[in-house]
This record gives sequence, C-alpha cells and structure tokens, in this order.
Amino acid sequence: MTASTSRFGPRYSGFAAVALAALVLTTGCARIRDHKGYVPDNALIATVQPGVDNRMSVERTLGRPSFVGQFDPNVWYYLSRNTSQLAFGKPKPTDQMLLTVRFDAAGNVVSARRSGMDQIASISPSSDKTPTLGRHTSFFSELFGNIGSVGGATGQAGTTADNPTGN
Repeated sequence: MTASTSRFGPRYSGFAAVALAALVLTTGCARIRDHKGYVPDNALIATVQPGVDNRMSVERTLGRPSFVGQFDPNVWYYLSRNTSQLAFGKPKPTDQMLLTVRFDAAGNVVSARRSGMDQIASISPSSDKTPTLGRHTSFFSELFGNIGSVGGATGQAGTTADNPTGN
C-alpha cells in the first residue's frame, strides 16, 4: 500500500466534498433581515395624548406619517415592519407596528391606537387560476358544446337573428 492510496481515501474525499458543498450553500444562503418604514420610539409614541396634542405637535414628536388616509385625511398612519428571508425567497414579516392617529376637524388628536402582527393579511394576487363568475365547463364541453344547439329553442335548423324563418 502506498502513501497516496489509503483504504479510507475515496470515501473520506467524497464526504469532504459533500461537507464543503453544504458549507458553501449554507453560508451563501444566509438569512436576510430588513426593516422597512417608521422607526418606532416607544417613549415618544406614549407621549401622544388625545385631547392634548394636535397635528403640529404630533408631527414634531413623531415626524411625518408613513402615509395619510386615502379617504380621510384626518387619519395618519405610522407603519414599521421587520422582515426575514432566505436568499432569494419571499420576505416574511417577523414584526410589525402600526400606529393610527385620528384627528378631529379642528386638528386635535382624537385617538392614537397601536396594533401589530394581527393586521397582516396574506393575499395571492398572481395565482395559477383567475376566479370567474358563471358556469364551469371543461375544455371539451367548450369545444363541442354548440353541437346540436343550432336552431335555438324553436328547433328549426338554420334560423338566425337576421333570418328568423330559416328560408
């Protein structure tokens, strides 16, 4: 037996190659953590009081909102979301904070409500099927469905809207 060939050589080299490939794949596919939106400060959020604050004081304390209500400009939203994803996968929310500040017509704070992950809804805007209303038919019934229905309800062959008598 020579020094270059041992009885465990090929088996250990195969195991080493698999271990090296697994190490490269796991380090290349590290988890990516991201933060989007407002950076919440709990001490500042607690200072917003209904009946005490107004738009100007809320903006000075918390900054500009993430967005203003689409149908009611008297509602401000401060949104913060942390996500995590693996390599090129879909980001999944790990934490969320939504602060909703409502103002009255004079601009005074009416309420400040905080919510979290309970407000997340998972939707699938692009799926394999598009739901439609109406009857559900197969490919063959769509293809051969009109056979035998020529002539309509009267049973006369060759009648059309332009030629109702079939002559």
